[in-house]
Amino acid sequence: MKKYSVRCLDCGTECDCYAIACMNDGALLRTEYSSVQLIPRDFPGIWKFYEWLPTQGILPELGGGSITYKCGSFAAELGLDKLYIAFNGYWPDRKALLSTCSFKDLEAAPTVQRLAEQRMKNILVVASAGNTARAFAHACSVSGQPLVIVVPASALNKIWLPGDDVSHDAVFTISVKGDYSDAIALGDELACYSGFVAEGGARNVARRDGMGTVMLEATLTLKQIPDYYFQAVGSGTGGISAWEASMRLIKDGRFGRKMPVLNLAQNLPCAPIFSSLHGVAIDPRCPEGMYDEVLFNRRPPLSVKGGVADALTATAGTVQGVTNDEAEEARKLFEKTEGIDIVPAAAVAVSALMKSVTSGSVNARDIVLLNITGGGEKRLRKDVGVTPLQSDLSVERFGVDLDSTVSIIVDTLRKG
Repeated sequence: MKKYSVRCLDCGTECDCYAIACMNDGALLRTEYSSVQLIPRDFPGIWKFYEWLPTQGILPELGGGSITYKCGSFAAELGLDKLYIAFNGYWPDRKALLSTCSFKDLEAAPTVQRLAEQRMKNILVVASAGNTARAFAHACSVSGQPLVIVVPASALNKIWLPGDDVSHDAVFTISVKGDYSDAIALGDELACYSGFVAEGGARNVARRDGMGTVMLEATLTLKQIPDYYFQAVGSGTGGISAWEASMRLIKDGRFGRKMPVLNLAQNLPCAPIFSSLHGVAIDPRCPEGMYDEVLFNRRPPLSVKGGVADALTATAGTVQGVTNDEAEEARKLFEKTEGIDIVPAAAVAVSALMKSVTSGSVNARDIVLLNITGGGEKRLRKDVGVTPLQSDLSVERFGVDLDSTVSIIVDTLRKG
């Protein structure tokens, strides 16, 4: 029996196991695993969930994973008895060892492993506003997978590799004078060239199932599926991942049969998903002035079959808007009470939880999982150090000579 198959959520066609799209329609694909029950393996980090990851092997060098702990001081501030933190970052005291301090490491590891299995030696293209680029840069530096990352110029300072003695010969960095959507558009154009391949974004089952391990780890710790799940989102893919993981856990039968309520959070006023659902206009200056630009995605997978809207409907979920001031207040309280720094996006999720407690939609008896999607960067810089990645090529969004750009990328990576 094969380990897994990949099926279209609209027409039901079983696709190639490495496909990221169905040839018949625009629906998302979803992984179906032969192992119905969650059986942890004696592998490091994320690879513990190998049976529910769409790979045929592992990259043990990329062995970080999500950790879950019962929250104390911060939970007491909120009056919650059963608040659990899914921490995705660097916090060695709690055995949290994600190399780039973000749960994007959970997406990068299985994606790069799948590319290695295909033996195509294509150049991977990743567009990002920071965290994703950093995670893939690290994964590809470790594995030797050729990579081009396309980032907004304003996000270049977020791109680094852990440690002082690191090799990044496999990575080519393009900075775009524009926002995240401009970086995505250029990345899409580059990925159309022969010898290049897109990582797939929300359509990539490896990325979604990798992120889904946050819910798997938490459920193993709690021994049941939580009542509520809080996370800040840009595209909303993390919410889809939590939903899909929960469906598998319910089918397992040992962790309960109630779907967790998704509470997704976005940064106002630059909140496309929130705006679409609540009829609120997006500030035309966005993403200028955002608390965290990584939360801005002009083209989230909202209405696609299997996308964010379906996840919210299936879980009776909600999307909250959080202002910069609210996020900053939340960050300060969390860091003061828990003793670890968190990324701005995670502070948006913390604020959403605080607002839910204040409104009474979450109470002391509820089992709540708060996904801290990134943290511990200050600690990692102190313990390990980081090496910034410089731009190999800076371009304007419009008028890019794509043929010349492709030649430069290929020549540079070949020399590396």
